[in-house]
Amino acid sequence: MHCQARLDPVGRLGAERVKRLTVKSKEGDDIVPQLARLGVKPSDVRYVANSHLHFDHCGGNEFFPRATFLVQRPELEAARRPGFVPSYNPSPIDFDHALDYQMIDGEHDVFGDGAVVLIPTYGHTPGHQSLLVRAGKGAQLVCASDACYTRENMDRDVLPKILWDAAVMRDSLATLRTLRDRAGATMMYGHDPEQWEAIPRAPAAVL
Repeated sequence: MHCQARLDPVGRLGAERVKRLTVKSKEGDDIVPQLARLGVKPSDVRYVANSHLHFDHCGGNEFFPRATFLVQRPELEAARRPGFVPSYNPSPIDFDHALDYQMIDGEHDVFGDGAVVLIPTYGHTPGHQSLLVRAGKGAQLVCASDACYTRENMDRDVLPKILWDAAVMRDSLATLRTLRDRAGATMMYGHDPEQWEAIPRAPAAVL
């Protein structure tokens, strides 16, 4: 999310959205200071892969003016035409900036070597995508984002309420389940508190 969602929720997100959710981020949780903990500056980032264009997944786009943004074509096209796709109206304030958006169609090998691959997992939104990272020696990591909120969603085949097309999302969930159960990939669920709380935090950068 953009840091203003924390500092001025109503001004950034709107009164209606704030009625439905509470921003729990604290100072230092935003993308720029989090990267700083790893010694990375926004200008160091060459690529940003937006899983989709909901505010909590692309609000920080504007902080990476030198990056190429990889977005599925149906996602960006739907976002740029408010009301064209029913039940999908992302906020232009989050993504509609003078940035280098590269629209991709389906599976996309980012570096051409199979190490980082974007996988179409439509359903949550018209052009949602997940990220497959091959880390060597057969190790695979999948960042599911909102194609699968929690492990329970996958294990019980239960979809969240926030979605664009249930049938399409269920097919995407099956694709991810195959990667986990048959290919042995480690799955990073988009909003699973048990999993995120178990991940070690990077130490603060020494400045």
